[in-house]
Amino acid sequence: MVKWLRKLGHEAWLLTSTYHDGVKVTSTERYTVLSEDSYTGLPTVRIKGYKASWPPRRIMLYDLPGILEELKDKLGLQALITHSTLWNGPVEAAIWASWTKLRAKYIEDESVILAHMSHFQPPDPLRYTPYERMFRISWNHAALRSILMEADLVLCTTPLEAEDMISLGARPASIRLFPGGLDDEEARRIDEATSELFLSRYNIPRDRRIIAYLGTVEERKNPLSVVRVAKKLRRRRDALFVIAGKPGDQYEAVVREASRLENIVVTGEISDEEKASLIKASYLNIIMSRSEALGLTQMEFMYGGVPVVTSAVYGQRWLIRNGVDGIHVRGPEAIAEAAAAVEKLLDNPQLRDRYATNARERVKPFLMSKLTARLASWISMLREEFKNVLHEGWVHE
Repeated sequence: MVKWLRKLGHEAWLLTSTYHDGVKVTSTERYTVLSEDSYTGLPTVRIKGYKASWPPRRIMLYDLPGILEELKDKLGLQALITHSTLWNGPVEAAIWASWTKLRAKYIEDESVILAHMSHFQPPDPLRYTPYERMFRISWNHAALRSILMEADLVLCTTPLEAEDMISLGARPASIRLFPGGLDDEEARRIDEATSELFLSRYNIPRDRRIIAYLGTVEERKNPLSVVRVAKKLRRRRDALFVIAGKPGDQYEAVVREASRLENIVVTGEISDEEKASLIKASYLNIIMSRSEALGLTQMEFMYGGVPVVTSAVYGQRWLIRNGVDGIHVRGPEAIAEAAAAVEKLLDNPQLRDRYATNARERVKPFLMSKLTARLASWISMLREEFKNVLHEGWVHE
């Protein structure tokens, strides 16, 4: 988002912590402004952070409202877009943005537009332990509700998420659809790729049709079910399953079960170039996730003209249209149903090709350049509205 805002001619900065991928990469007393961060490659503000004991894996920020107040003057901050949930950034940013609106109303200071993008996933009992689910429900009803009530824009990846945001307190007028965003540079890499790089590097016969899983090999994305689908189709000599991605908490189990099958290859993590080549080489993409806000990887396959067989959880139900861009199955453990869906498209290449054409057309409007240009126009219009009402009605009372 920051990259494309800047490419479109807007001043934009990434505000993040002193951690990168969970590892502390720098120290600061409060914050450091970097014209180009070595990890993100972007103009970045690194704010002193700390690892929270709960929720696990979250990084919290120190003194965020005070730092935002300083950045407002130092960087000319006019709009703030907060991301994700279960951390203190969006909550404190919402309080600070509310304060700027009060000042704009009563002392003619400049207010700041607040947008929030939750990347929301419902606290599904199939996905979360009872303890973590209770925490998420509490956070949604307390912290998230207050953020949504204050936000001028609520960016939702799907209409399903929009409905949930409204049920949690977002004003319908604040909702905008922002479906993840396929990076234009990644799209170009897919367009320019050939299948040969991946096929040669992993010694894959040219007469096999690849059914690809791409993503972290973790329990949430459930690649073990993909292995079990492959097992159902092990007698088909025309198909080969590929599981590619960074090892996660399900990697050992996947490798162990896949080692007993001749129709599956587990590659581990692959490069960006290999990923684009795998997309070009694939006949189908398969994803049996337990939860997905949207599915950026599925968007990449669809852009490459690859239909998707999906467990159809949450955002995937909207992104992949059943019987149009791919096939929905009834959940992450629907192994026999997924195997039947794969076999249906293996046996009917004309149907597969029709889905492939539809899939590519489906995601073309979701290029990041197009979505970000739209976002910038929304922010610009809101700023004009605020000016035109001469500070009246700026506070959500």
